[in-house]
Amino acid sequence: MTDAAADPHDDPIAATQRWLERAVIGLNLCPFAKAVVAKGQVRFVLSDASTRSALLAELGEELLLLRDTPAERIDTTLLIHPQVLGDFLDYNDFLDDADALVETLELDGVLQVASFHPDYRFADSEADAVEDFTNRAPYPTLHLLREDSVSRAVDAFPDPDAIVQRNVETLRVLGVDGWRKLLE
Repeated sequence: MTDAAADPHDDPIAATQRWLERAVIGLNLCPFAKAVVAKGQVRFVLSDASTRSALLAELGEELLLLRDTPAERIDTTLLIHPQVLGDFLDYNDFLDDADALVETLELDGVLQVASFHPDYRFADSEADAVEDFTNRAPYPTLHLLREDSVSRAVDAFPDPDAIVQRNVETLRVLGVDGWRKLLE
């Protein structure tokens, strides 16, 4: 978990907020994040789950809370779960369960779950490729998003397809050492 600069003695919410501010917003990895952070519409939840089933239950509660709360109050939720799914492959497998839960709750097309992990690796990337850092957070994190908010943000952005390529270029210039220093 060192790539995202998480200190084992650090508060997971504080570390995640630092990552969000310095990397996601600071490097403009997600041009949509700044507005919801500035408006205080991001809910940070520290899970105490230590099993997959407990995390899945908590995810269900958070999905329903997000569904039932006006977007002006909570537009997105970061569910940080440091005690479970530390292994990236286990985490990646869990994402199928998360998607199935969204469908079971009949929230498909309403909410979605995005994924961040300290050891995130895209399927086609080489080990420790700097491009993977676009989805690396200090702790395993499930990002709950409103589909309509995502659609509005993408529609308002002149070229949303360019975001991924710009992020890859930004991280290649920054490099792994620069990433670590950014989050220290």
